[in-house]
Amino acid sequence: MVRREFGLIGKVLGHSFSARYFNEKFMNEGIDASYELFPLERIDLLPGLLNRHTKLDGLNVTIPYKVEVISYLDALSEEAREIGAVNVIKINRDEDGLITHLKGFNSDAYGFSESFKQVLSSVGDVLPDDAGKKPMALILGTGGASKAVVWSMRKLGFETQLVGRTHRDDCLAYSELTPEKVYQAKAVVNCTPLGTSPEVNAAPPFPYEYLHKGQICFDLVYNPAETLFMRICKAHGCVVSNGLEMLRLQAVGAWKIWTDGA
Repeated sequence: MVRREFGLIGKVLGHSFSARYFNEKFMNEGIDASYELFPLERIDLLPGLLNRHTKLDGLNVTIPYKVEVISYLDALSEEAREIGAVNVIKINRDEDGLITHLKGFNSDAYGFSESFKQVLSSVGDVLPDDAGKKPMALILGTGGASKAVVWSMRKLGFETQLVGRTHRDDCLAYSELTPEKVYQAKAVVNCTPLGTSPEVNAAPPFPYEYLHKGQICFDLVYNPAETLFMRICKAHGCVVSNGLEMLRLQAVGAWKIWTDGA
């Protein structure tokens, strides 16, 4: 059997979780495969990468290409199409090894949903009240990861509000967040890379002073294990979690995509 090859594309990949996860998995389970990092300065370098690495069976996609990569694919899964972002590519080849089909998937949604439900299970008062009013989640950031989180939170029964540095029709600026808007939110999810090592003293410019005990504050960043965002939120009595379990679960989802023949 031909050795299988996988990898990750993105702009800055020095602290990749996926490379460690998959190469350890391959070694521990005796799988004849490898996983490499492929930093791309621009997404239009992807075709050249695929031409050079003719044995690649699949790729993960990370910041900042989860949306841009879509135009290079032949098809999308239903979830990826609804979300509007891709973090997994399955590469289909013919008997001669030539690429016949590139299909995009989104396992971020699965990873976030399952990990967020674990946090949610410890906080029982965020479900719809007797009047059927849905709980609100503030989603910080407007990139590809936030698209998967918005989709997932709505599936979990939340209303969502995007928050970013500038105002647009579907997004509030941080400066527009009122005390009431923050206080009434049941969850705040950081989908930005702010706070990722080595920039550990960074955090979204969020009005943390309006947070209160019992709110869920989830950070997609996993390195460091406790970000500045998490420390500030915890100081206000919030339930906090990082993105490590989400990353593990999205990797599990990616492996299933690459091996189930989809």
